[in-house]
Amino acid sequence: MQTRHWMRLALAACLSWHALAAVAQGFPTRPVTIVVPFPPGGGTDTGARIMAEQLGKRWGQTVVVENKGGAAGQIGADVVAKARPDGHTLLLGNIGTQAINPSLYAKLPYDPDTAFSPVTLVAELPLALMVHPAVPANTAAELIALAKARPGQLSYSSSGAGGAPHLAAELFKDRTGAFILHVPYRGGGPAVSDLIAGHVQLSFMTVFEASGHVKAGRLRALAVTSDKRVPALPDVPSLAESALPGFSAISWIGLLAPANTPTQVVEKIAADVRNLLADEVVRARFVGLGGVPRATSPQEFTRLIADDRQRYAKLIRERQITTD
Repeated sequence: MQTRHWMRLALAACLSWHALAAVAQGFPTRPVTIVVPFPPGGGTDTGARIMAEQLGKRWGQTVVVENKGGAAGQIGADVVAKARPDGHTLLLGNIGTQAINPSLYAKLPYDPDTAFSPVTLVAELPLALMVHPAVPANTAAELIALAKARPGQLSYSSSGAGGAPHLAAELFKDRTGAFILHVPYRGGGPAVSDLIAGHVQLSFMTVFEASGHVKAGRLRALAVTSDKRVPALPDVPSLAESALPGFSAISWIGLLAPANTPTQVVEKIAADVRNLLADEVVRARFVGLGGVPRATSPQEFTRLIADDRQRYAKLIRERQITTD
């Protein structure tokens, strides 16, 4: 009797596995929504629209991008956290929503530890260290020397307290020991505008935002924050190679599903994204935006989020960074 009992359990498990595999094989069965937790126009939104177009072709289903901005990404993330866990509602989160917000905000409308099933990294978005043309520094090393010679006389703009550009600048200050004033703005647009106007002297921004200003001569790029140079700015060295060995402070975007989405569905989406990012035409579109396309397994993406959360939690705590 005991043998029959275990055989029934094994059969049930086998049938259950096959049922889940069939669900994944048939996914998606209806239109899919990718929620972008920010307004249209930024790097996350642009990346989502590339993904939606390509996944729609691959799946034979409409893939819609829905912008749900507000509260530093919390509103859109909450929509996905509370969505039906079947893979038809996904979040294109970034380093801010997944790795920074849990330490920056005392309370979120969802539990960041349990609300999502990470699917895959989509692209790394290196930042560029930008200066106004009037700043007498043509390299990162010269800027560091200038900042140390004039403590508190240089200021940098950011898209807001706790964002990736703000934290990249604070890491830069940590590594250099320079005293540079922080001027936070309500969004990247005003932060860039005041840098162009010369009201602040420097800023960190995504290469996607920076490349047009560099080509137009409005701003000068001294370095990028990835460990290697970026194809969109091939003549700009990395901070790691030019002034601060080992420095890395990139942003990234990645897909997440609601918690308890079937593993087979999560893995199918990850595999499909991996395949489309291997396409040279798709890769070129991300590279043209200053991104570095990079798909991962769900497990690798989970580890990346955890590692970045730990790193930025330490910085936020030590620098006493708040959103006030």
